[in-house]
Amino acid sequence: MVFQLNGKTALITGSTGGIGEAIADFLYQQGAQTILTGRNQNKLKDISDRLGDNCLTITSDLSSQEGIEQLVSQLKERNIEIDILVNNAGITSDNLALRMKNDEWQKVIDLNLTSCFFLAKLLLKNMMKKRWGRIINISSVVAASGNPGQTNYCAAKAGLIGMSKSLAQEVATRNITVNCVAPGFIPTKINEDLSNDVKEHFLKGIPLQRAGTTEEVAACVGFLSSQEAAYVTGQTLHVNGGLYMV
Repeated sequence: MVFQLNGKTALITGSTGGIGEAIADFLYQQGAQTILTGRNQNKLKDISDRLGDNCLTITSDLSSQEGIEQLVSQLKERNIEIDILVNNAGITSDNLALRMKNDEWQKVIDLNLTSCFFLAKLLLKNMMKKRWGRIINISSVVAASGNPGQTNYCAAKAGLIGMSKSLAQEVATRNITVNCVAPGFIPTKINEDLSNDVKEHFLKGIPLQRAGTTEEVAACVGFLSSQEAAYVTGQTLHVNGGLYMV
């Protein structure tokens, strides 16, 4: 066990994705009760069955305010108080800016940015009462570097960083930290559609000469969730093998 999270309860959004599942695995192994949420009920159950009794699932769609409020209501109904929030749920809808449709912009902003704010806002009250909390927002290397065809995604992920810095300052006196983890090129379902040329371009630009793993991202989330990271807040931890050095 690397970090001691016994007695803590962690909510991981987007738990059925590669990074989300790896984060759930890591936090569970460190002793945290893990609450998995996502839209794929069958996949949530598969992960929960594999992890064990200290893992619960709630099916949710966080793309709307109603879906966010329903998730929080279900937590309250089960008397679950969240200590660690990992905002990981995200989608892409890539297009060149001049061709991007309004809904392609809005649906990415709604899920990747707006849901993170409102979920944090609704869960902060209990953290403030306990005078302890961890909020980790999953950003991306492209929040810093930009990426053609992803103005919506880059805007949302960059927005997470600014939001996290502001929120960190507001809640620091209550012993609550707010940070971001910004993965680089991590082979997951969300970037399966990238062409081989784009993937090769990314790999050539990585000084460590390899793609990262979901487990490496999860370990960074584990650190920021722990007591060992109590003096780290308002920061963005870049996990990109040197692809973009910030």
